[in-house]
Amino acid sequence: MKLVDIFLDPAKVFTAEKDKPTFLLPMAIMVVLSVAMILAYYLRVDSVWFQDFSLTMMGQEMTPAEIAQAKQFMPGAKVQGYIGAAGTLIFVPIVYAVFALYYFLAGKIAGAGLSYKHSLSLTTWAAMPTALGALIGTIGALTMEPQTPLHAISLTRIDPLLVQLPFDHDLSTLAKGFDLLGFWAIALGAIGWKTFTRSGWGSAVFVAALPSVLIYGIWLLIALL
Repeated sequence: MKLVDIFLDPAKVFTAEKDKPTFLLPMAIMVVLSVAMILAYYLRVDSVWFQDFSLTMMGQEMTPAEIAQAKQFMPGAKVQGYIGAAGTLIFVPIVYAVFALYYFLAGKIAGAGLSYKHSLSLTTWAAMPTALGALIGTIGALTMEPQTPLHAISLTRIDPLLVQLPFDHDLSTLAKGFDLLGFWAIALGAIGWKTFTRSGWGSAVFVAALPSVLIYGIWLLIALL
């Protein structure tokens, strides 16, 4: 029921998590869906087209001869998919562990006495909306044309949902990386923080939103410079 309630009644979930924190189920769901999206894309994409497309995007000034030479050393799409899936198995838990450390330290500063297990629970359950993004991406990969860029299946990102920026645009990478479901995740993080620490809404929203504000703020600053 928690998998349903986290979207419909998150306060109920975090109230239960306050008494008995868990994190393996939401973490496993995120890992499985992320791996599924990666494999679904790389196993279906046109491998020859993908190599040409990737090299064109990586090196706008590469000559045809340089591209042909680079292709000899570039792994095929399927190999990249297996590598990406294996990396996801490691990367997702590490990201969760880092964000949990943030909540743990924030709890220390606020005098909330938040345990690391509670911090990990808050991190993983609040991130469930982004798991929906991975599910949508998997469906997109299974229904896409073989010659489709990876970012085009991520329909919860600013690009391609709201805009379609050329790859050489200054804000292209940011737009393709900004997941609008992150706002939902921040809201859940605020609810979880308020439930665990009994803080006010102002501090809860501040704590939940701060990592995203810093990450995307720095990203935007780099893009504009």
